Amino acid sequence: MSGKELVQNLLDFIDASPSPWHVVKTIEAQLATQTPPWQRLDETAKWALQPGGRYYVVRDDSSIVLFVQGQKPPAETGFKIIGAHTDSPGLRIKPNAASGADGLVRLGVEVYGGPILATFTDRDLSLAGRIAYKNDQDQIARMPVKFDQPLLRLPNLAIHMNRAVNEEGLKLQKQTELPLILATSTEEQLPPAYFSALLQQQSGIAAERILSWDLAVYDTQKGAFWGAESEFYADSQLDNLASCHAALQALLNADGIDATRVCALFDHEEIGSQSNKGADGSFLPDVLGRIALATATDSEDYARALAKSFMISADMAHAYQPNFPNAYDPGHKVIVNKGPVIKVNANHNYSSESVSAAMFVDWCEQAGVPYQTYSHRCDLPCGSTIGPITSAKLGIRSIDVGNPMWAMHSLRESAGVLDHDYMIRVMKRFFAE
Repeated sequence: MSGKELVQNLLDFIDASPSPWHVVKTIEAQLATQTPPWQRLDETAKWALQPGGRYYVVRDDSSIVLFVQGQKPPAETGFKIIGAHTDSPGLRIKPNAASGADGLVRLGVEVYGGPILATFTDRDLSLAGRIAYKNDQDQIARMPVKFDQPLLRLPNLAIHMNRAVNEEGLKLQKQTELPLILATSTEEQLPPAYFSALLQQQSGIAAERILSWDLAVYDTQKGAFWGAESEFYADSQLDNLASCHAALQALLNADGIDATRVCALFDHEEIGSQSNKGADGSFLPDVLGRIALATATDSEDYARALAKSFMISADMAHAYQPNFPNAYDPGHKVIVNKGPVIKVNANHNYSSESVSAAMFVDWCEQAGVPYQTYSHRCDLPCGSTIGPITSAKLGIRSIDVGNPMWAMHSLRESAGVLDHDYMIRVMKRFFAE
């Protein structure tokens, strides 16, 4: 595929995946079209792995680890791992969400992670996630739910009532000013019952059987190319579904056969990764340990495998925005469409160090891909990734990289068409090493 075709594929991937639960479903749907087939493994069952086999494991519907079993044991080759995350910052619907006053039904929300809240105003919003319910066998089941139509809105306050908005910026009080308008209220239908009826209509599950839900707010506007030569693209959730998509494409199309290749895509990165399915949980160590057990010849083989392993932690990077030059270190301006970014932080908010950086540079040069290096301003707090967490937990060498993007954590983010192809190419080179 050309670079533009790859990005269109990415935009389709994002638009089909408005929540972490849908990300995993979208990936599973793509795996179902592959030849040879991919096999889903159950964590509660025994595993029988074959060299060259293609497998994946899902934990709690929104984290997934995919791997291609190498022809050689991991103790000989190590694991080649790319990690990314399936979640994005935004708004989540509260349990007792629906309320009515002044002739309107509103849904209460809670802020998830660190979104730019002002970007949620005046957008065509809707809901996506999963519900948990009692099925016909009286067992707890769950299913993904997505409302395709614009369902919600957060109307801005007119400038006549907020005269300082252009000088001081839009500031939203999280408890009182974020509830989203859903409908006109009527005396016949109480707001909670109205919301339950909506869930029933969308899911086909009787309202009285729906016990709970995880619902994210998403923007219904589709991804698009922009720029004089369509050299940029915009969508929600580029952080970090662009990295998930690149890792998946590299895994599906890599040439390496000796080493076991792994993609670990975690939920909950935006809130610290500390959960049973986050990067700070046991998911990846559990999977890698079981892969090693399938090929181990003695008790030291897993430790030997980890000692030979490497992980690329892929998360998006801050592109230079020339309207705001003072936000950047002048010696580390990374430019859209100029290649993947090596992210460096002396306090180890990123896992990169001189050896792992040199290895990534070598892979870029082998793939014919340009590269850049980013360091945050010293007087601004630096974000972090799954890289340091996973590297410390497993004891493996790691690097943090990402493609440059604008407006990180906005509801509408932007990046460069060339960079997505560059990232896939260097990831393929890593897997083939």
